[in-house]
Amino acid sequence: MADLLARTRESVLWPVRAYVLLAWTWCRALAQYPASLAMMTLSTALGAFAEMGAVFVVFGHAGEVSGFGMAEGLLIAGMATTAFACADMVMGMVEVLGRHIRTGSLDVMLVRPVPPLVQMATDRFAPRRLGRIVPGSAVTVVALAACDIDWSVGKVLMLPVLLVSATAICCAIWVIGACLQFFVADAREAANSITYGGQALTEYPMAIYPKNVVRAATFVLPLAFVTWQPALYLLDRPDPTGLPESLRFATPFVAVALCAVAAACWRFGLRHYRSTGS
Repeated sequence: MADLLARTRESVLWPVRAYVLLAWTWCRALAQYPASLAMMTLSTALGAFAEMGAVFVVFGHAGEVSGFGMAEGLLIAGMATTAFACADMVMGMVEVLGRHIRTGSLDVMLVRPVPPLVQMATDRFAPRRLGRIVPGSAVTVVALAACDIDWSVGKVLMLPVLLVSATAICCAIWVIGACLQFFVADAREAANSITYGGQALTEYPMAIYPKNVVRAATFVLPLAFVTWQPALYLLDRPDPTGLPESLRFATPFVAVALCAVAAACWRFGLRHYRSTGS
């Protein structure tokens, strides 16, 4: 029994250790050019601030959008930027799966003693993406302080769970979108429309969209659980779209379910993968 537990623990921890080691290797390589890394990180941060600046302009001009004020709008935008930026850093490189298939480099990954998903996710790992995470986190913290939130022990404990769950949902969406390239090699743009387009969708209150869009973003591609439902929970606001209030507690469960779907899609794609022969 002890041996079984040890093997199970090792099978779970080994991919994590391999991911950290490979990511750290890329970070050390990029750190050899500190000026370039600093400038790229700064440009990434400015881009993130520009995106959230657009939200600031919209709310500053309109005052309220669907009953949500400036601080509440920035909270939603900050959470969206943080979740998608974290997912982009952790799992964003899977979007180039089609390139690995065309060049035959996926075949090389399959014979290495490290899970191919870990290798792909850490390929050209870019710490400059912190330039998106830091501004998003800063805006989120400021917005949380500015919003009229009735903090309780439950909300304080739930906040990191919601943020981690939102990031997990984004990571799962990235993997599911990438798996399309097992069958359609040029499907990267279609996948990007879901990932990067999903971020644009979640940066504003879902109440501004038609009800059919909100339902699709809740029950088909659950982007609503990245920012919208967590924001409703934190703000104690009724859902203006008319969906059940119990959904605001479902974000962690949606994250687990979607990660399971992503893992199944990845395994399905690998089983049906045929080498390029190159």
